[in-house]
Amino acid sequence: MNNQRVIALFIRMPIAMSFLGHGLVRLPKLHAFASGMAEQFAGTVLPQGFVLAFGYLLVFAELITGIWLLSGRWFTQALVTALGIMTALIFGSSLIENWNAISAQLVHSLYLAGLLLLRHPIGKTVRSSAP
Repeated sequence: MNNQRVIALFIRMPIAMSFLGHGLVRLPKLHAFASGMAEQFAGTVLPQGFVLAFGYLLVFAELITGIWLLSGRWFTQALVTALGIMTALIFGSSLIENWNAISAQLVHSLYLAGLLLLRHPIGKTVRSSAP
Protein backbone atom coordinates (compact mmCIF):
# COMPACT_ATOMS: atom_id res chain seq x y z
CA MET A 1 0.00 0.00 0.00
CA ASN A 2 1.55 3.31 -1.05
CA ASN A 3 1.50 6.56 0.90
CA GLN A 4 -1.34 8.06 -1.14
CA ARG A 5 -3.62 5.11 -0.35
CA VAL A 6 -2.75 5.26 3.35
CA ILE A 7 -3.43 9.01 3.43
CA ALA A 8 -6.74 8.54 1.61
CA LEU A 9 -7.76 5.83 4.08
CA PHE A 10 -7.03 8.00 7.11
CA ILE A 11 -8.82 11.01 5.60
CA ARG A 12 -12.03 9.05 5.04
CA MET A 13 -11.80 6.87 8.17
CA PRO A 14 -13.30 9.35 10.72
CA ILE A 15 -16.49 9.97 8.74
CA ALA A 16 -16.71 6.29 7.76
CA MET A 17 -16.49 5.25 11.42
CA SER A 18 -19.21 7.71 12.35
CA PHE A 19 -21.64 6.30 9.78
CA LEU A 20 -20.63 2.70 10.43
CA GLY A 21 -20.88 3.18 14.19
CA HIS A 22 -24.31 4.79 13.98
CA GLY A 23 -25.60 1.87 11.92
CA LEU A 24 -23.95 -0.84 14.03
CA VAL A 25 -25.17 0.35 17.43
CA ARG A 26 -28.73 0.78 16.19
CA LEU A 27 -28.96 -2.56 14.40
CA PRO A 28 -29.56 -4.72 17.52
CA LYS A 29 -32.25 -2.31 18.72
CA LEU A 30 -33.73 -1.57 15.29
CA HIS A 31 -37.40 -1.64 16.28
CA ALA A 32 -36.87 0.44 19.43
CA PHE A 33 -34.85 3.01 17.46
CA ALA A 34 -37.41 3.35 14.64
CA SER A 35 -40.34 3.48 17.09
CA GLY A 36 -38.56 6.07 19.21
CA MET A 37 -37.95 8.21 16.16
CA ALA A 38 -41.63 7.96 15.18
CA GLU A 39 -42.62 9.08 18.70
CA GLN A 40 -40.25 12.05 18.53
CA PHE A 41 -41.92 13.25 15.34
CA ALA A 42 -45.51 12.72 16.53
CA GLY A 43 -46.15 16.47 16.76
CA THR A 44 -44.74 17.31 13.32
CA VAL A 45 -46.26 17.44 9.84
CA LEU A 46 -44.65 14.13 8.89
CA PRO A 47 -46.92 11.07 8.98
CA GLN A 48 -45.95 8.56 11.68
CA GLY A 49 -45.75 5.70 9.16
CA PHE A 50 -43.30 7.66 7.03
CA VAL A 51 -41.07 8.44 10.02
CA LEU A 52 -41.20 4.82 11.19
CA ALA A 53 -40.17 3.57 7.73
CA PHE A 54 -37.41 6.19 7.58
CA GLY A 55 -36.16 5.07 11.00
CA TYR A 56 -35.80 1.48 9.80
CA LEU A 57 -34.19 2.54 6.52
CA LEU A 58 -31.80 5.00 8.17
CA VAL A 59 -30.00 2.30 10.15
CA PHE A 60 -29.19 0.29 7.02
CA ALA A 61 -28.35 3.41 5.00
CA GLU A 62 -25.84 4.53 7.64
CA LEU A 63 -24.34 1.05 7.92
CA ILE A 64 -23.92 0.56 4.16
CA THR A 65 -22.67 4.10 3.63
CA GLY A 66 -20.10 3.60 6.39
CA ILE A 67 -18.87 0.41 4.74
CA TRP A 68 -18.64 2.15 1.35
CA LEU A 69 -16.76 5.11 2.83
CA LEU A 70 -14.34 2.87 4.72
CA SER A 71 -13.64 0.63 1.74
CA GLY A 72 -13.29 3.51 -0.72
CA ARG A 73 -15.43 1.54 -3.15
CA TRP A 74 -18.14 3.59 -4.88
CA PHE A 75 -16.64 6.54 -3.03
CA THR A 76 -18.41 9.35 -4.90
CA GLN A 77 -21.75 7.55 -4.60
CA ALA A 78 -21.10 7.03 -0.88
CA LEU A 79 -20.38 10.73 -0.39
CA VAL A 80 -23.53 11.76 -2.27
CA THR A 81 -25.59 9.21 -0.32
CA ALA A 82 -24.12 10.42 2.97
CA LEU A 83 -24.89 14.05 2.09
CA GLY A 84 -28.46 13.02 1.26
CA ILE A 85 -28.76 11.30 4.63
CA MET A 86 -27.39 14.36 6.40
CA THR A 87 -29.80 16.65 4.54
CA ALA A 88 -32.75 14.50 5.63
CA LEU A 89 -31.49 14.44 9.22
CA ILE A 90 -31.03 18.23 9.28
CA PHE A 91 -34.58 18.69 7.97
CA GLY A 92 -35.93 16.31 10.60
CA SER A 93 -33.96 17.96 13.38
CA SER A 94 -35.38 21.31 12.28
CA LEU A 95 -38.93 19.97 12.49
CA ILE A 96 -38.45 18.88 16.10
CA GLU A 97 -36.33 21.96 16.90
CA ASN A 98 -33.29 19.92 17.92
CA TRP A 99 -30.81 22.69 17.17
CA ASN A 100 -27.91 20.97 18.98
CA ALA A 101 -28.14 17.95 16.67
CA ILE A 102 -28.06 20.23 13.63
CA SER A 103 -24.61 21.52 14.64
CA ALA A 104 -23.13 18.00 14.57
CA GLN A 105 -25.00 17.20 11.36
CA LEU A 106 -23.60 20.31 9.68
CA VAL A 107 -20.05 19.35 10.72
CA HIS A 108 -20.59 15.91 9.15
CA SER A 109 -21.98 17.59 6.02
CA LEU A 110 -18.99 19.93 5.71
CA TYR A 111 -16.56 17.02 6.10
CA LEU A 112 -18.42 15.06 3.40
CA ALA A 113 -18.62 18.08 1.09
CA GLY A 114 -14.89 18.65 1.55
CA LEU A 115 -14.15 15.07 0.56
CA LEU A 116 -16.44 15.40 -2.45
CA LEU A 117 -14.70 18.61 -3.53
CA LEU A 118 -11.29 16.96 -3.15
CA ARG A 119 -12.53 14.15 -5.35
CA HIS A 120 -14.28 16.39 -7.90
CA PRO A 121 -12.98 19.98 -7.79
CA ILE A 122 -15.40 22.65 -9.01
CA GLY A 123 -14.53 23.81 -12.50
CA LYS A 124 -12.60 20.68 -13.36
CA THR A 125 -13.99 18.81 -16.33
CA VAL A 126 -14.75 15.18 -15.65
CA ARG A 127 -14.20 12.97 -18.66
CA SER A 128 -16.96 10.54 -19.43
CA SER A 129 -16.06 6.89 -19.78
CA ALA A 130 -18.78 6.49 -22.39
CA PRO A 131 -17.66 6.50 -26.03
